[in-house]
Amino acid sequence: MDLLAQILINGVLLGGLYAVMALGLALVWGVLNIVNLAHGAFIMLGGYLSWHLYIYLGIDPFLGLPITAVVMFCLGYALQRGVLNLVVRAPMFNTLLITFGLEVVLTYLAQLAFSADFRTINPSYAGSSIALGPVVVPVARLMAFGVAVALTIGMWLFLLHSRLGRAIRATAQNLVAARLYGVEPRHLYAMTFGIGIGLAGAAGGLYGTVSQIDPYIGATLTAKSFAIAIIGGLDNPLGVLVGGLVLGIIESLTVLYVGATFGDVASFGVLVLVLIFRPSGLLGKTA
Repeated sequence: MDLLAQILINGVLLGGLYAVMALGLALVWGVLNIVNLAHGAFIMLGGYLSWHLYIYLGIDPFLGLPITAVVMFCLGYALQRGVLNLVVRAPMFNTLLITFGLEVVLTYLAQLAFSADFRTINPSYAGSSIALGPVVVPVARLMAFGVAVALTIGMWLFLLHSRLGRAIRATAQNLVAARLYGVEPRHLYAMTFGIGIGLAGAAGGLYGTVSQIDPYIGATLTAKSFAIAIIGGLDNPLGVLVGGLVLGIIESLTVLYVGATFGDVASFGVLVLVLIFRPSGLLGKTA
């Protein structure tokens, strides 16, 4: 029972990180109808940026998250305004091709800039933990989980109550009606994509504190984010959080009772079941 409790805690902490990784992809997909195959590469770049801020400037990885998010937001805004806006209403296949091309380019550039060596962000508290009875909670993972939940709830409140958030939701629901109310689509699309990439960058900074970074992690993280976005639903950040928690717990239990090699099999098995029985996601709106 003690081992089960430890595995469940680990699954919850992992699920919070998964959720913030998928949050930006779900936002971009839900509003722009772009399945961003380069999403994991942006998470990877965010991880490297946080690593450089910590190693060369001595900025704590959690304190450096706003810097990472702002830099990645600017990159996302520029890419959407200059490149992706050209295909934002194109067939899905075109957007898949261009974002896949971005993923390949970003991975290659990251390899040239940072080499293929593994990097890890190791602040002084990286090895610290808190004992809660028989359960041990790593401090870095707990902090990453807290930031992930805060970002998810903040994004939910932003979409509900801010002027820009309401404009984003209106555009996702009905572009023509939103334009009649004065929404300028090109700028709004660029802002949405920039926010999505900013969230991906923040997720990369959190990921770097609990795992290793290398230029090739992007494809795996994109697949995880895709699964979580589908499981949770594209129209509700809280659904993405639930999807991340479900995936994290299922993976952890599968590793314990079946084997480490079956974690991804279980995750995508859950994805298939959700697509069959609840295609709008666990908290998504049904037709």
